[in-house]
Amino acid sequence: MSGVVEPPLVAAARAGDTFRVKQLLEEDGDYGDYDERTAAFAVAVQAFHGHIADLLLMGGAYASQCAPEELLSLREAVESGSPALVGALLSHSIQDRYPATELLEMRDLARRWHEAGTEAELRRRTGSQDELVRTRAQDDEYYTVGELTLGGMTVRDGHGAILTHLEDLLGISASCEELITRALERDQDHPAWGRAAILLSHRREQETWTAAEALRSDADPSRRLFGAELMRLIELFADSHEEEFCVLAVDALTDWAAEETDNAVLTEVLHGLDSYAGPRAEAALLAHVGHHDAGVRRAVAAGLGTRLDSTCLSGEAREALLALMTDSDADVRIAACRKAGEARNGDPALTDAMAALLDHPERRVQLVAVYGLALHDDERCVEGADRLGPPRPGFRTEEMACLDVAWRYEWRRGN
Repeated sequence: MSGVVEPPLVAAARAGDTFRVKQLLEEDGDYGDYDERTAAFAVAVQAFHGHIADLLLMGGAYASQCAPEELLSLREAVESGSPALVGALLSHSIQDRYPATELLEMRDLARRWHEAGTEAELRRRTGSQDELVRTRAQDDEYYTVGELTLGGMTVRDGHGAILTHLEDLLGISASCEELITRALERDQDHPAWGRAAILLSHRREQETWTAAEALRSDADPSRRLFGAELMRLIELFADSHEEEFCVLAVDALTDWAAEETDNAVLTEVLHGLDSYAGPRAEAALLAHVGHHDAGVRRAVAAGLGTRLDSTCLSGEAREALLALMTDSDADVRIAACRKAGEARNGDPALTDAMAALLDHPERRVQLVAVYGLALHDDERCVEGADRLGPPRPGFRTEEMACLDVAWRYEWRRGN
């Protein structure tokens, strides 16, 4: 209606302004029964902003309060090629709106797009032989996808990920080989890769493990990278460190760390050891403390000090963390400071090294220094938190994770 001003959250969702949506969700405004968040969710879906729809669901929107006509059809979402958009329509609260027959039809539709190839299917539908415009778009919080425009039609290349999602929802078990093929058609930042890896890692089966081992010895670095991620997730999702496939994964990753020459693959291998408590894993990490690649050093810092007893830190790990907290790369410093903080042992050398980072020029380094000092009950965290002030709009969740620990320490001290 002319002259009617949309509520800010709805307007931000319609515009596809992710940062503004995050800001508004963080504010203490009175959304009552969440009508505004739900309206914004409907608008985001209608505007094909799947990443914002997902953000609003996490922020309290009720998809079930949206009438079917207020949302896209599931067919339109599948056709769009956006896994995030399909995921928003298949969220738990409205999933039962779609009968199994419709889900099977959508599975077949996603498969047709995937098997034909996004560009080929787009050309078939538009009949255009013009030059295709290809860009990269953020599809959800974690993954990006290719976005293709031709003849006035725009689609994303996430049909393989959508196919995997729908198969899983229907209880259809695609073969290990097929899932790996789908993943390797894309890169590690694509949801087709991520969904295949997660799904396979939950299959505690010999077939999956055999495939992971075969990928480890492949000449293609991208195939080794997927194998390393698969092993990492097998370890991560294990019910216990004694589980058969967890033990196999840790042993394999430990040996692999000494052999791998590709930096990206080595980084993934070392990340696979960062939740495991064991001297062999620590030794594998320590061997790469001085690696020339910052990503590898970040993985080392993130993995050191992992023990069932969080105050247990070997002398070698302690010295490595002290060195990594002075690294030239800010992300390495952050990872090392976080692990030093989680030792919680009051070690003066560690706390002094963390306190030195309170003067680092980057706010995110200062935040993790405050966090680490607070875990050690070091009063310098209070001054550091005061200097930083309240969380910045749009970064509240991330910054509160650090500042809240310092505020709780200050409250304990005062009481």
